[in-house]
Amino acid sequence: MANSLSARKRARQSEKNRQHNASLRSHVRTAIKNVVKAVSSGDKPKAETAYKTAVPAIDRSVAKGLMAKNKAARHKSRLNAHVKEM
Repeated sequence: MANSLSARKRARQSEKNRQHNASLRSHVRTAIKNVVKAVSSGDKPKAETAYKTAVPAIDRSVAKGLMAKNKAARHKSRLNAHVKEM
């Protein structure tokens, strides 16, 4: 347990940031899952719109430091390939 005042404050900040990051990460994962669901159901227009909403969410996660840029590029590339092969 944190003993000093600054360590207690740091613990509070860390917990707050962890919860905020978890929320943002969940938003990105949901956007990715929406694309995957649309692709598996065979609905191309829905998959394209889901992809168009997922890409900015993925890019925002990179800008906020939640995801490495290569991981984001990999996700976007794979999702785009799935949508295109429909």
